[in-house]
Amino acid sequence: MATASSSLRVRPAAVSGLFYPDDPRELEDALQALLPVDNVERPAPKALIAPHAGYVYSGPTAAAAFRLLKAAAARIRRVVLIGPSHRVPFHGLAVPSVDAFDTPLGRIPIDVEARRALLELTQVRLTDSPHAQEHSLEVQLPFLQAMLKGFVLLPIAAGDAMSMEVAEALELVWGDPETLVVVSTDLSHYHDYEQARLIDRATNEAVLAYSSRIDGEQACGCVGLNGFLAVARRRRMRIQLEDLRSSGDTAGDRKRVVGYGAWSLYDA
Repeated sequence: MATASSSLRVRPAAVSGLFYPDDPRELEDALQALLPVDNVERPAPKALIAPHAGYVYSGPTAAAAFRLLKAAAARIRRVVLIGPSHRVPFHGLAVPSVDAFDTPLGRIPIDVEARRALLELTQVRLTDSPHAQEHSLEVQLPFLQAMLKGFVLLPIAAGDAMSMEVAEALELVWGDPETLVVVSTDLSHYHDYEQARLIDRATNEAVLAYSSRIDGEQACGCVGLNGFLAVARRRRMRIQLEDLRSSGDTAGDRKRVVGYGAWSLYDA
């Protein structure tokens, strides 16, 4: 899964060409189209919740969150990214052993000090297998590369974990304003358009209420999301909905849709 450059171990892009363009120029054009220039001044968020489907489906919703980073581009130097493990089941949380992640837009170094700190927790393991083909983390990276000037990454794959275990891990690496936290999750899966709208609206209300009881029918990334919302509740963060739609609003039919939501969160 890792490629070697001298002694550097790198996780190559696994879903470029599938979830987003693998040609760098085509990818840059796609991101520019999704991230139009916004001259409205808004405070920079401490954290974002964003979807992780193919850009043709969830790109507009993800962009509604990531475009808010413009004001913080020079400030953010580290990104803590948590998302579900879709392919590899395991207990707890997993961080990779590699030194960097690659995308068509370049190489992102891993924050080895933060990784080392997380590995002191019993619920965190060092393993590459959940990360090797995982799209929930990878699809966020080109958006971050487009908006930030350079950063180190702490990617966390969430398996079967309690919200308190996730919250403990996130608190440990929360950092100051130089750290951005990104939670990756889609919402409801494969309902008809109107049923999905009802479910996703209820999930939005749960997010805005800082609920840590969101289940897998509401959000595939519920493990990371619930733990994160526990931290947000404890820290009295302000949550704002940025976008809520489904694949039926973008590039899919309306018989079986996937829901997408984007939220921004701000320190009290």
